[in-house]
Amino acid sequence: MDTYRKRRILYPLLHLAVFGLVGIVGLFLLNIWVGAAFALLVTLIIFYDWKTERIAYFAIEKYIESLAFRMKKVGQEVLLEMPIGIVLINDKFEIEWANPYMTRLLDIPTLTGQDLFLLSDELQKIRKSDEKNDSIVTIRDRKFKVIYKQEEKLLYFLDVTEQVKIEKQYYDDRTVIAILFIDNYDDITQGMDDQTKSMTNSTVTSIINDWAEEYDIYIKRIDTDRFLAILNESTLNELEKKKFSILDDIREKTAKKNLSLTLSIGIGTGSPSLIELGELAQSSLDLVLGRGGDQVAIKQSNGKIKFYGGKTNPVEKRTRVRARVISHALKDLIQDSNLVFIMGHKNPDMDSIGAGIGVRKMAHMNKVDSYIVLDFDELNGSVERLIDEIKQHSDLKEYFISPEEALSIMSEKSLLVVVDTHRPSLVVDETLLKRFEKIVVIDHHRRGEEFINNSTLVYMEPYASSTSELVTELLEYQPDNEKLSKLEATALLAGIIVDTKSFTLRTGARTFEAASYLRTYGADTVLVQRLLKEDIHTFIERSKIIQNVRFTYPGIAVAHAEEEKEYDSVLIAQTADILLSMKDVNASFVIARRQDGLMGISARSLGEINVQLIMEKLGGGGHLTNAACQLEVDTIEEALELLQNAIIETLEGSMEE
Repeated sequence: MDTYRKRRILYPLLHLAVFGLVGIVGLFLLNIWVGAAFALLVTLIIFYDWKTERIAYFAIEKYIESLAFRMKKVGQEVLLEMPIGIVLINDKFEIEWANPYMTRLLDIPTLTGQDLFLLSDELQKIRKSDEKNDSIVTIRDRKFKVIYKQEEKLLYFLDVTEQVKIEKQYYDDRTVIAILFIDNYDDITQGMDDQTKSMTNSTVTSIINDWAEEYDIYIKRIDTDRFLAILNESTLNELEKKKFSILDDIREKTAKKNLSLTLSIGIGTGSPSLIELGELAQSSLDLVLGRGGDQVAIKQSNGKIKFYGGKTNPVEKRTRVRARVISHALKDLIQDSNLVFIMGHKNPDMDSIGAGIGVRKMAHMNKVDSYIVLDFDELNGSVERLIDEIKQHSDLKEYFISPEEALSIMSEKSLLVVVDTHRPSLVVDETLLKRFEKIVVIDHHRRGEEFINNSTLVYMEPYASSTSELVTELLEYQPDNEKLSKLEATALLAGIIVDTKSFTLRTGARTFEAASYLRTYGADTVLVQRLLKEDIHTFIERSKIIQNVRFTYPGIAVAHAEEEKEYDSVLIAQTADILLSMKDVNASFVIARRQDGLMGISARSLGEINVQLIMEKLGGGGHLTNAACQLEVDTIEEALELLQNAIIETLEGSMEE
């Protein structure tokens, strides 16, 4: 720096001296006096310039020295006195040095030599190299943003307590919109006189208003069976902690007056737009009603959904108005199509096949060609026997085709009817599903998050025993120019018998009415029993699985198969059914590796425990009493651990209520 400064002074003077010397020599040759005067002038200029540059040099040097001193002093002040924590650590995460701010914060003389994690357990996350270097931790009831410099082993602690409080306040005050729907209001009040109906309205309104007042919720009745509620996020969080006790209050208090009303709630949250919140709330309510009601769905703008409740079986609808409306709508869709394709779920059961045969019959009644799409490699057990029966004694066999054949003959005017499932990932061929513009969904399972969203018509009734029951009711409103054949009626009846466990589970009055209708068309119960028969080998395999049963929770039996063996999904489900029939078993779970390599879990319940909620926590679904899931895990023990956690989480949540 000094050399540079000297050059800055000397170079201009040197250039001036050279030019001055040349001028002096030239003037001396012309005139000696003129040359002498010019030489004196040049000397004075050079001296003046030198003096000025020297003064400036020392002034700049003094300024730089002063600035350097101040910067050093300020640096020390920042390091020691600024309200930012600074901590140096070693490879063992022990503190080697901390600035005075950190010691004042913790009110101790020194931090040197202490374990870093004594400041806060939340600092453990910095051990992981893949974690972000910035995180928020709590120290002495204050929030700090921690910036970790791994190479320097240096941590900065910035107090963001007020910022966190403001953020929390912002999120707590965000608006939430909820729609409350009384599930079975119309059915219950249909035969009431005006006075009784008024008392029912008063009872329901009083219960809901008391609940709203308790939690500071604005509530407004917008229809005889519908309420609109406005609340904020903090209130919603409180309701979630209480597991929406209003569901139990409505059910229990109205039951005392022989009303048996249930409540469904759809909630929209997570968006600043009131319009979007309203749409999310309505979409959540539709989802709840599709799952049978008596529960809560919370839908956020990012698509995440949370469910609460759903501890009771869906109430059977007494009126068939919806069945008649759906049947007529389906008839119009069939008549507007050139071909109808029917597709069930993978590894089809009797309900899926029976419902498919029933829908094919509807298309035939409307004089439209139709086909049932099957993967013939997935057939097994009773379904395989039914297909063999069809091949031997019926002309139905020509209407069963593979997904490849369906792709080759379908067109833009073709209609696809999906039966016994509403999840795209479970249909026989998802590629085929995406090719159709007109899709109808007929299912009796509770609606899950995954759904065929581009459906033209949806008929989902979780109260129904089976999809075969729903299809049988739809058949009653179709043109009667052609009757059901004996084998078609038998296939539909077999679907109902299998899903109701011979009319013992999920069976309502309409189930028996559907069975009676099928019997009038010659449904053969003897043939059903013959189709559902099993061989000795299957019985022995089920018995081996049951030998490994354990009671992980009072009334809950969990059995698992051998680690290295693969089992058919139907066998796993049948084992869960048998286990449920044992004494002191209220719910049963069977774990076994499926033939597709996934770990399958079949769950059954008598109704006291909602196995659907447990299976949904593991990515599956189903009914309150009948559910399943598939896990991508390597061992039985991993599946057992995941199942155990899901059971505890679900049951402990129910007990909190």
